[in-house]
Amino acid sequence: MAIDWAAIREVEFPVAREWAYFDHAAVAPVPRRAAEAVRLWAENQADHGAVNWKTWGDKIEALRVGLAGWIAADPDEIAFVANTTHGIGLVAEGFPWRPGDNVVVPADEYPSNVYPWMNLADRGVETRMVPSRDDRILLDDLRAAMDDRTRVLAVSHVEFASGFRNDLDAIGELCRSRGVALFVDAIQGLGPLEMDVSRTPVDFAAADSHKWLLGPEGAGFLYVRRQWIDRLRPLGVGWHSVTASFSAPGLDFTLKPNAQRWEGGSCNMPGLQGFAASMELLGEIGPAALSRRLLDRAEAVREAVAEAGWRVLGSTIPEERSAIVTAAAEGVDPDAAVALLRGRKVVASSRRGRLRFSPHLYTDERDLRSLWDGLIAARGAHPPTAKGR
Repeated sequence: MAIDWAAIREVEFPVAREWAYFDHAAVAPVPRRAAEAVRLWAENQADHGAVNWKTWGDKIEALRVGLAGWIAADPDEIAFVANTTHGIGLVAEGFPWRPGDNVVVPADEYPSNVYPWMNLADRGVETRMVPSRDDRILLDDLRAAMDDRTRVLAVSHVEFASGFRNDLDAIGELCRSRGVALFVDAIQGLGPLEMDVSRTPVDFAAADSHKWLLGPEGAGFLYVRRQWIDRLRPLGVGWHSVTASFSAPGLDFTLKPNAQRWEGGSCNMPGLQGFAASMELLGEIGPAALSRRLLDRAEAVREAVAEAGWRVLGSTIPEERSAIVTAAAEGVDPDAAVALLRGRKVVASSRRGRLRFSPHLYTDERDLRSLWDGLIAARGAHPPTAKGR
């Protein structure tokens, strides 16, 4: 049955009434049902305190199951974290390093997937940065950076500034052949792209909900492949990390046999309520249909950008594209263009010297027309007569 994207836009995305929003790779507006879930939690907490705590806790456990299903993992392999950075840090600091080991990281990674690895230098761990070539990260370059002391390769599914899609299947096979663990910063990939850890040999992955998954900030998850749960040192251990109840008569430091051992204390209850509601919406669509829709919307943005006289950057190979679109125009400062667009009710970003656009499932022709008009204005040119939008 065909999905009624216009109806979803009307019901779930009040942001579209005022803004043409092309900045989901930064911070997404939450759907109406997510805002409602946070409001209901706050009102219930104000009226009843912890009386209904189990109800809210059950929703979080349902979210854990849903997230596991979304990436073909087991719920026992999912831990809730504050954000992607938090998840990366748990893996970087908990990994069983030996002095002289190294980690390989593409140089164009978001800083959160660089600094935690660099922070291991005082433990004798080298961070090896691999430059990209024309916005592309080549498998051969990653391979060349590895040696017999490489323990981890850390990479984003999608690079935040260029929108380049890394081939996780190929990278995973490379890592398996070299005995290297694969960590994936999944925040720019989940939603626009499918990830199946039952097929792709990803050992660890982390993502926050506030981008393509449409959840609130500060509500994310960490995936730890089952074989690593006992090998990775647990950090931030607390009452929620152990099998015994916090109200037990004595202490029993027996860690949970699953990824919940990294959930040391109280979680971000309101944030995870909103995340659960957003995933409910996305679950009604499904990973495959959502990916098709987001990639289609990104192609529509590329067309609008090109028609407005801007140069679309990034790879021209479809398999290397994502839902992030980057562009530049000669003589146009991207920061100034972002400000001009904002004044015209079009939301975009500037990243590393280029304009970045990231549409979502509810992006429609009205949004694309607003973007096209704004980009024409930013170039100080008149619309071409041959094409319009």
